Amino acid sequence: HRFDVLMMTPWFAPIVWEGTYNSEILNEQFRRRNVTVGLTVFAIKKYTVFLNKFLETAETYFMVGHRVNYYIFTDRPEEVPKVPLKEGRNVVVLQVQNYPRWQEISMRRMELINSFSQQRFINEVSYLVCVDVDMRFNDQVGVEILSNLFGTLHPHFYAAERQSFTYERRPASQAYVPRDEGDFYYAGGFFGGTVMEVYKLTKKCHEAMMVDKAKGIEAIWQDESYLNKYFVYYKPTKILSPEYLWDDDLGRPEILKKIRFLALPKNHAAIRNK
Repeated sequence: HRFDVLMMTPWFAPIVWEGTYNSEILNEQFRRRNVTVGLTVFAIKKYTVFLNKFLETAETYFMVGHRVNYYIFTDRPEEVPKVPLKEGRNVVVLQVQNYPRWQEISMRRMELINSFSQQRFINEVSYLVCVDVDMRFNDQVGVEILSNLFGTLHPHFYAAERQSFTYERRPASQAYVPRDEGDFYYAGGFFGGTVMEVYKLTKKCHEAMMVDKAKGIEAIWQDESYLNKYFVYYKPTKILSPEYLWDDDLGRPEILKKIRFLALPKNHAAIRNK
């Protein structure tokens, strides 16, 4: 039990911190249900350089003992590394086109996850976990994260007041969140749920982006802004603590007993535009 952190939202969704759950019980439950988890990741252009470390660390720490499909969206299928996988785990390469601007690539993610959810994912996995590729797994990330719909507290804002959240504040945008609304600020780099719930989320976000695009508006933090808007009105059934998406530039606060998924230091400009 933890007394130093918020463990439950006002709508009774658990917030997952180390020390708030029993992984043996949870693993047993999910194994009985014979759950397969899909992990979606985008490796467009030079971002394929991150795949090796990403997949190797996922094999060590992600959903250990469960069946996993790694869905890798890439425009360079020949650059997807051959990483040794444990039994019941597969890499599925999904070829997509790239776009000149990284913001555009970032926003296309919702559209692609959405269309593949109905074409493929619904027939192959029970849950989808959608994450950034320029990361490495650093500790166990298991079935404790799974729920109908989950988001992750943004490492920069988990302890912040609502006033400082960087929601889209222009009323003309579909991602607009009024100043007196919103509970948490969620990271765009780690969300998920059942395939059906992720389908609904990505559909809504993609449609909102298209409306904005037609008006020449791009939300302040691209897909993250639309995700945050969605979570204001469709509350997640579980929330992950910043253990699940951390950046060492922020140090290692006492509150974090484990760092499970960690941003890699990188030169954005060099990679984004290659």
